[in-house]
Amino acid sequence: MRIRRFFLFLFLSSISFTLQAQGLLNKRSSFYGFTGISGANLRQFNEMLAQRGLSPLQNRYRSYGLGYQARINDFLVGFELSQHQSKASDYDDFEIRYRTSRALVNVGYSLTEEGKFQLIHYMSLGVGYLNFEMLPADGTQNLASFLLDPKEGFILRENDIQKGTPYFGDFLTEIGFQLSYDFDLPGRKESLEILAKVGYSFSPFEGKWEMNGMSFDNTQSGAFLRVGAGISLPDRNFFYKDASIGISLFRGFHFSKPDVLNQELSKYGFAEFEGAPSNVGLRILGETDGLLYGIDVFNSSLKGSASTTQSHSLNSLRIYGNAGMKFFQLKNFAFGALGGLGYGNIRYTLNQGGKPDFPELFEQRYFDGYLKSSGLMAKPELVFEYGFPMTKRNIFDIVLSATAGYELALGNYKLGELNMGKYLSGPMIGLTVGVRP
Repeated sequence: MRIRRFFLFLFLSSISFTLQAQGLLNKRSSFYGFTGISGANLRQFNEMLAQRGLSPLQNRYRSYGLGYQARINDFLVGFELSQHQSKASDYDDFEIRYRTSRALVNVGYSLTEEGKFQLIHYMSLGVGYLNFEMLPADGTQNLASFLLDPKEGFILRENDIQKGTPYFGDFLTEIGFQLSYDFDLPGRKESLEILAKVGYSFSPFEGKWEMNGMSFDNTQSGAFLRVGAGISLPDRNFFYKDASIGISLFRGFHFSKPDVLNQELSKYGFAEFEGAPSNVGLRILGETDGLLYGIDVFNSSLKGSASTTQSHSLNSLRIYGNAGMKFFQLKNFAFGALGGLGYGNIRYTLNQGGKPDFPELFEQRYFDGYLKSSGLMAKPELVFEYGFPMTKRNIFDIVLSATAGYELALGNYKLGELNMGKYLSGPMIGLTVGVRP
């Protein structure tokens, strides 16, 4: 809860400060996706490998993410959510890899006047998550075999979002430059934005990413180059304000339970998951002349004790591309519908407590187990929203909305041979709060 409140306060405060510090001249909002490369040398871990005559880990990792920006005059504020995945390094029958996730609030200043070309200097502050694992290259595909002997390797996690997004934590920072250019879209008022980012990311506090006696700070650091594309709404394309892109924090509730998995867990002596999953996520929603479009990203999770010495989690990431229509608007109240198609996964982790520190952990290895599957998801939903203008000039609104929809798994989502598609399909409701320029 404290992480969600921190981001909501920081994001709204940044926007309020930025907007009230300026006279209203130009507005521009956009959202985009990006990918890129960076590098991180895990010095301590590589030294341990060298002592054993082994090659160091590959130091390059790839980034994927999405972002949002709102610009008023020369100042901007935005948000980025990203995942950073290392290459796998092979040792015997194991693969060693790490991945991190970051949620960052960006504040910046444009070095160019309003136009098609943008040159922006920005800095970011946020939180993150780290997963470092050593697991078999070919994991067990049979659920019964897995539950009889789940100790395949080891998984270390700091700020474990597999247990839920509110576990995000520990500060991260980033500083860089962004170059972008708007290309006109034939027959549309929106512009296609092509962008590039260059800069440096790092953890400001030494030792915050230490696990089992070893520092992993460099997994969150490194110079980066990223490229991306998205949709922008510059004021120059609109005679009056009939378009905007907003961003919201999303809280969702599902009405399904992992009954089939619970039956298998109970059969092999593990505790069952209790309750129904909930999620915390991000919604970016744009509108032009009643046409709605955007992206949802959220993380649905369950967690609990599996035994006296083990814990487990059941986690599902969903990413939807949405499109729809606004059917009705009366003053600040609106009603519409969205249809979403996207990616989903399901991940079950069985984690052993009390693992030793390195290098003993590297020698023993057999502690934790992990199963995962992925596929396509679909989601139709109804959206009800109400906007509260926050300035006399109506520069931006605080938007509250409620959604009701149904998720449909377009695949089996098998954990071993167990079909989890029914668990991922079902009705859901959501509440959002956010801002819309």
